[in-house]
Amino acid sequence: MPPQDTRQPLLVNREDEEEETAYASDEKVHIVRVDSGPEAETGAVPPFSWRKLWLFTGPGFLMSIAFLDPGNLEGDLQAGAIAGYSLLWLLMWATAMGLLVQLLSARLGVATGRHLAELCRDEYPTWARMVLWVMAELALIGADIQEVIGSAIAIKILSNGVLPLWAGVIITACDCFIFLFLENYGVRKLEALFAVLIATMAMSFAWMFADAKPSASELFVGLIVPKLSSKTIKQAVGVVGCIIMPHNVFLHSALVQSREIDNTKKSRVREALRYYSIESTAALVVSFIINLFVTTVFARGFYGTEIANSIGLVNAGQYLQEKYGGGLFPILYIWGIGLLAAGQSSTLTGTYAGQFIMGGFLNLRLKKWLRALITRSFAIIPTMIVALVFDSSEDTLDVLNEWLNVLQSVQIPFALIPLLCLVSKEQVMGCFKIGSSLKTVSWLVAALVIVINGYLLLDFFSNEVTGVAMTTVVSGFTAAYVAFVVYLVSRGISFASWCCPPKQVEGLQ
Repeated sequence: MPPQDTRQPLLVNREDEEEETAYASDEKVHIVRVDSGPEAETGAVPPFSWRKLWLFTGPGFLMSIAFLDPGNLEGDLQAGAIAGYSLLWLLMWATAMGLLVQLLSARLGVATGRHLAELCRDEYPTWARMVLWVMAELALIGADIQEVIGSAIAIKILSNGVLPLWAGVIITACDCFIFLFLENYGVRKLEALFAVLIATMAMSFAWMFADAKPSASELFVGLIVPKLSSKTIKQAVGVVGCIIMPHNVFLHSALVQSREIDNTKKSRVREALRYYSIESTAALVVSFIINLFVTTVFARGFYGTEIANSIGLVNAGQYLQEKYGGGLFPILYIWGIGLLAAGQSSTLTGTYAGQFIMGGFLNLRLKKWLRALITRSFAIIPTMIVALVFDSSEDTLDVLNEWLNVLQSVQIPFALIPLLCLVSKEQVMGCFKIGSSLKTVSWLVAALVIVINGYLLLDFFSNEVTGVAMTTVVSGFTAAYVAFVVYLVSRGISFASWCCPPKQVEGLQ
């Protein structure tokens, strides 16, 4: 008998194969189980176990990277420099809103065993699915450009300007190979890398916080007392807009499937939701503290100064060096190390998210190296163009960042609305669909985020769009955009679903 050809094709049609999941069964982390005792017979959730919490820890911290990417850091430093401590309360509540969205994403993934992109593929007709896929890819590309540029800026700082921006982009582009290398050794090895990167950010920005010695009383008042003025509205919108990242909503619903969970047993689903809720909350508390460090450092050093409005990601390190001096270790390099950790970690999670988004929406099975290469190419090619064109112009890079923030804002409804519609649907979630109270709160949060980002869009285009031709194009795009958002909402929500409470709702309420 001739030997069988064991080579796998690059592209497999899933209609001819067993349906692909986010993780193969042999890739998942085994969760230790103790099936003896009363809970085994009654189906109750097993008692809390620190060992199990440790085994479930990981996906939430990977998700939290999106709250710490270079775009968020730039929003933090501008909020601190221009608004001082006055927007810390908003940063805290925006993080809480982000936590709610991510918990719903995790709930969807755990209860269904499928991630958001896969469910959208089945829920919407082909034309709507393709629009959602294109929007998700655009959001991912926009976020990735910011992340890669952030890493390139950090590399330029740490090399004393020897390596230009384009060289930093090339170095950052190679991170997908690190990702593929570690992924072959298991999910826990990859999560350990992200733990190191988050710890690096925490230590770097904590060092800066200690050097700056911000006012404890002003920090406390900023957290407790809501304050907003007409001069800081743009920074306030930026703080909220940076928290909800469209690709992160898709990502988290897939990451939670890296653990071995028996979806046929309600007690196991409820157990997983409990541990993921604890883990995600802890991860976002850490991310909030890091963001707070950055905001307060720039509030302490630059609030009320003439240069406050001119500080951006490119020149922030130099301004810090001039303000706080060298010390034991120059603060310029501390900032560069923290920024590099933020950029590298967020580009890696962007690669991960891109694989899930492409595989889920297009119903394709691609080998991991090919998916990573395609995903990285989507971002690296336009980023390289940006680096070559804008390397010598800080002002132009700041304008580019504004456009990328607008791109992110445009995409937010196309991740939030499908998520809320799906977690409210009994045919999808079964008894784990959200109840009416949580549904109301979730839609209010989504509406608030969409309205806030709508303000950013209105303000941006009112200043940038001039001329009859451009106004006509933007007006046509806006009409189509609003019509599609209305379609998504009307398809997923009926009046009956609001008026009639669910017959049975178990799990996390």
